[in-house]
Amino acid sequence: MIALIDCGSSKTPAIAEHLDEYIDVQTIGLLDFKSTLLDHFDGIVLSGAPILLTDIDPNPYLTHLSWIKTYQKPLLGICFGHQIIGLLNGARVSKMREDRGFQEIEVIQDDLIFERLPDIFEMQEDHCEHISVPQGFDLLACSDACINEAMKHKLLPQYGVQFHPEVSGNYGHVLLSNFAALVLG
Repeated sequence: MIALIDCGSSKTPAIAEHLDEYIDVQTIGLLDFKSTLLDHFDGIVLSGAPILLTDIDPNPYLTHLSWIKTYQKPLLGICFGHQIIGLLNGARVSKMREDRGFQEIEVIQDDLIFERLPDIFEMQEDHCEHISVPQGFDLLACSDACINEAMKHKLLPQYGVQFHPEVSGNYGHVLLSNFAALVLG
């Protein structure tokens, strides 16, 4: 079973809908999720959020989600979730030009998360911030609009994507099914 941590994105139900085709999903609100629940799940997805990390003090979120730094099971951060994973590992967050459309994502390092996807594919964006690649992570994909579109921890099964696979059509569905396959082993 996957825990889908809902950080307040209107797109969170679409994540659950896609993943539920492959694996059981339990959606839990961000502030309701406690680290004591970690053993109940085989993997975790951290959703997007209507929060600009450059406009707030991110420390309460980083403190609440500090368990991510040592989490050993598959983890996927989407948009805000991607940024939180990065910040916890020393990335910098910066404002950028607002991006609300589809972008061509270019895979620069093969990985199981991109299984059955072409080297260049389109994904829906919905953000105006981006993060640097944190130490200990590999950059997996980029776009003309954002350098760090996808990253993976070098030692842990942790991924972050800046784009929104849950609203990106078939390619997004494939990416989410690939993550479910990683969770299922």
